[in-house]
This record gives sequence, structure tokens and C-alpha cells, in this order.
Amino acid sequence: MQGARDSGGSVAGSVRPVIPATEGRSTSDRRGAVVAALMLAMALAALDSTIVSTAVPQIVGDLGGFSVFSWLFSGYLLAVTVSLPVYGKLSDTFGRKPVLVVGAALFLLGSLLCAFAWNMGALIAFRVVQGLGGGALQGTVQTLAADLYPLEQRPKIQAKLSTVWAVSAVAGPAVGGLLAAYADWRWIFLVNLPVGAVALWLIVRHLHEPARESVTRARVDWAGAVTVFACGGVLLTALVQGGVAWDWLSAPSLGLFGAGLALVAVLVVVERRAAEPIIPGWVWRRRTIASVNLALGALGLLMIAPTVFLPTYAQSVLGLGPVAAGFVLSVWTLSWPISAALSQHVYRRVGFRDTALLGIALAALLLFAFPLLPTPGSPWQPALLMLALGAALGLFQLPLIIGVQSTVTWSERGTATASVLFCRQTGQTLGASLFGAIANGVLATHLGNNTDLDSITHTWGPSGTPTHIREAVSDAVHSVYVGAGVAAVIAFLALLLIAPRRFPVLECD
Repeated sequence: MQGARDSGGSVAGSVRPVIPATEGRSTSDRRGAVVAALMLAMALAALDSTIVSTAVPQIVGDLGGFSVFSWLFSGYLLAVTVSLPVYGKLSDTFGRKPVLVVGAALFLLGSLLCAFAWNMGALIAFRVVQGLGGGALQGTVQTLAADLYPLEQRPKIQAKLSTVWAVSAVAGPAVGGLLAAYADWRWIFLVNLPVGAVALWLIVRHLHEPARESVTRARVDWAGAVTVFACGGVLLTALVQGGVAWDWLSAPSLGLFGAGLALVAVLVVVERRAAEPIIPGWVWRRRTIASVNLALGALGLLMIAPTVFLPTYAQSVLGLGPVAAGFVLSVWTLSWPISAALSQHVYRRVGFRDTALLGIALAALLLFAFPLLPTPGSPWQPALLMLALGAALGLFQLPLIIGVQSTVTWSERGTATASVLFCRQTGQTLGASLFGAIANGVLATHLGNNTDLDSITHTWGPSGTPTHIREAVSDAVHSVYVGAGVAAVIAFLALLLIAPRRFPVLECD
């Protein structure tokens, strides 16, 4: 028997167990070992999204290929993003454990191959292999966290995973720089092997899913999977490379967008005919999931403003060194997980939607307040804003993820989780392109048509940034933050107008 209850108030959602139902310390130890494995897997996926950045000079100096090195990041990002919905559906079909094991093995294989890459083309190809494994890690880890714990305990595990993700992503550039400077850039990938091997061993040994009905007759939508890869790859390539490798209105850009739209039409036809589609229609027909998809897509968009542009602002406008600039950004990793863990006390009273609305409304105010900071100002001012922004976004994101996972059955949870993560990743990709174009446009207005954010970084020196460049960068970053505030407003409206006030939480699945 399956029931549902509104999210505002005391809810004790139960989930399908993934640890044997034995009594005593053994069950707790097994679950603790699985959680440790999930945290290690999350750390690997987060680190590899940023760890390569500071080692680029050493990599290019060894392998060459400076003209295409950006694909070290883009290739990984594309592979992670387009594989998320595929892994989500596969985990609902075959179980979480086999998908996580295959994904971890693929990630480790990619890491090993990257360490022995002989030229830039090979390294980019092996980064794509890594990304295909990383997609399985990101989506399945979040889904398993919901499987392991009932609703009232999920904020704790999700806050732990959020902390691991934030700390790993921020620490990535520092770790990469240290390894490249004092060891060799190949160790950036080799260090993944022992950590990943421990996580894989813990999963194989301690994660035991309940017996499921035979899946020998399960019909995997391979045509849909291939189309998702092709469609996502083409459109994301157009977004990542547009305005960088070629102009937005150039033939390559228009050709890629045209091909992407054609593939979208093909995908719709393929998925409508599939018995078990990779992207089922209910993901967008259900108001709860559709609204959260849109809201987290906007979250991915607005996150680009601080993560990409704040370090540049801190160095060129405030005159800070790289370490101090990194600290200004990293303070939100302190408040985000704390706010996320405490969010349960809010959504149990007012519901998932209203808690998220409160968080994103505060985030919008903080983002719009950033351009009001004095120029050059003091470092504590943007740091304080980032601390408050992390608290606001922790109050926004986690209730939505937990809320969506609690409105679906076990057999739909992987697909639902992957859909919201896919939208967040896509928002980040769109945000990088959109806000990069905005920043470069403002700089061009101030400094000339041939000026962009990358070119002015070469003007920094021991004597500091020239005043006219400092003012131009300040205006550019302020414009980006205004755009991020607009994205927060879009997220607010998506929840207010589309999401039901009370999420239909399932009592059992």
C-alpha cells in the first residue's frame, strides 16, 4: 500500500533498504562503510572538475596542444552532463550497485589512461572516458543517499555530501598546482587510483541491494541513450565553444545549434516510441519535478558568477593574491552545508517549496547587492556576501533535491535525481557561455573591441592592476552578478508558479 503526505509537518518517509535487515552493530557498520564509499566517490568527481586547471601550463609544456587545451575541461563536462540521464535510468532498471561499480571502474580506467597520455588529443579523449564514469558517480551517489536513509535523516547525509563536494571542488586547483609543481602533472590522475579503489572495494563488499525481479527481459532504450549523447554533446559543444573558438553567429556555431535542434526533434520521436525511455515524459509532466528541474537549472546558471568571476574580481579589483582570492570564494563552502543540514527544521514547518523560495529570495537580494559594493572596497565585504549566499543556497538546493526524491518510488528515484542534476549541469554550461559573453561585452565597451577577460589577465603585475582596467573589470563582474540575480528571480518564479505548495511525499515505496 502506498500513501502520500504533504511535506509541511512531521514526515517519516520510508525507503527500500539497501543494507541487509540484520539487527545490531553490523547493519550500522555496513551503512557507515557505504556512506564512506559515497563520500570518496563524490570527492573524486568534484576534484576532477577543477584539479586540472592550475596544471595546464605544465601539461601544455609537456604535451603541446595549447590551442585545444580548453577541451580538457569541456570534454569532461560534456561527458558528465550527457551521461547523467542515461545512468539514472539504468540505475532504476538494474539497481544502483552495478551502475556505481561500472561507473567507478570506468572513472579509474580513464584516470589511468590520462596519466599515460602521449599527446593532447589522447589526454582529451581519456578525459571524456573519465567524464563518462564521473556521470555515474554524481547521479548514483545522490540516489543511493536517498535509498539509505528515511526522509527525516536525509538532510544529514546530503549535507555531508554537499560538504565533500564543495571542499573538493575548491581544493582542486590547489591540489593540482601542488602536484604539478612538486611532483608531475600525471600524479593528478594517478592519485585517483588508490582512493577510487578503496571506494570501489567498500561498495562491492558492503552494499547489498535487495533481491529484485529478473531484469533479463528489461528493455533498455539504447537508441534513446545514443540520441541523448548525440543531442547533448552537440548542443553543449555549441554552448561551450560559442564566443570562444568561434563567433556566436559564425557558420560552426549556427551549424551546431541547427544540428542540435534537429537531434532534439529526433530524441522526442525516439523517446515517444520507446517502451522504457531514457528520459520519460513524466519527468516534465509532474509539476513538482518540472519546477525543480527549472529551478536547479537556474541555480547552475547563477553559480557561475561567484565561482568563475569572483576570483578575478578579488585579484584585479581588490588587489589580493591567488590564495586570498580563493579564500574570498571558499567561505561559502562553510555556510552552505551548515544551512543545508539545518534546512530540515524549516521545511518540516513550512514545506519544501516555501523553504526553497525563502532561500532563493535571499540569494537574489545578495546577488543584486554585490554591484552596490564600493570599488575597490575591502575583501571582507564580498567575503561576507559569499558567506550569506552559501547559507541562502543551502536553504534552497537541498530541500528541493530531498523533496523530489521523496515524491517518487524507488524505481523512479534514479531517473528523477539524474534529471535535476542534469538540469543543474546544463545551467552551469549555459551560464559559463552567457556570463562570459556579458563580461567580455562590458570590457570591450570600456577598453576596446579586441579586449576580453582572458587578455587583460596578462596586464596584472607586481605593481597591481592599472586603474582603468580595475574599473572595467569591476563593471564587468557587477554586470555578471546582476545577471545571476535575474537567474535567481527565474528560479523563484519557477517554484512559485509551477511547483505545488506541498510536495506529495510518498509514505512508502
